[in-house]
This record gives sequence, structure tokens and C-alpha cells, in this order.
Amino acid sequence: MIVLVDTCVWSLAFRRSRKNVNIQETRTLRLLEEIILEGRAQMLGLVRQELLSGVHQKAQFDLLLAATRSFSDVDLDVADHEEGAIAANKCRAAGIAGSLIDFLLCAVAARRNWAILTTDKDFARYQEHLPFTLIPNG
Repeated sequence: MIVLVDTCVWSLAFRRSRKNVNIQETRTLRLLEEIILEGRAQMLGLVRQELLSGVHQKAQFDLLLAATRSFSDVDLDVADHEEGAIAANKCRAAGIAGSLIDFLLCAVAARRNWAILTTDKDFARYQEHLPFTLIPNG
């Protein structure tokens, strides 16, 4: 199954020092490595932008830019954004707030029957109201 990787997982892989990861995060990194090696990892352009934003040192930014260029952006269409808005509205009606990027990830995954890899616990709450698959990483 194709896997959309959330910003928090890419950040863990590319921005965090390996000496500062716990056991759960190590499992997530191994799972990400497996998904990448199998050619199943996908990235949204907004996730790329979020990952690259806030990097203050040019050398670190350039390394991160080079690493992320190995992954093409998922081609999105109007329906992806419309479904993202529908997902946001459904969750908000149920009292669940989230970011527009999160809901776009949920919509893209649901429309394409892909899974999402994230460490963000909010996705379990979204999943109660939205039809997408989470990759268990615990």
C-alpha cells in the first residue's frame, strides 16, 4: 500500500538528531525506512513546504532540500482540496479541530486508498469520522 508520510515523521527523520529519539520514534524511523526502500513513501507539496520552513541555517536547509528532492510531490486536483474541506467540516462538526494540511492528507489518503504514517495523535481522532487508514507504528 502507498503511504503518505506526515511532516512530523519527515522531521523526525531529517531534522532530529538520532541521539534524541526514544524507542517509539526509533520504530517509526525503521518503518519509514522500510516504506522508502519499498518505494511506497509519498509526500504532499504542502508537507514539503512545512518541513523546509523554519530552517534558519542555510547549510542545514540545503541538506534537507537535497534529501527531500528524492521524493516527488503527489499531484493534487480540485477534488482533493474539496474533500479536504469536507473532512475539516465533518471533524469540526464533531468538535475536532485540526490543520488544513492534516485534513488534506486525510482526503488524499481516502480518495486514493492510501495509508498515512504519522506520530500525530490527532489522526486517530480524525479517523473516527473519516475513511482513511493509519499505519500502526506503535
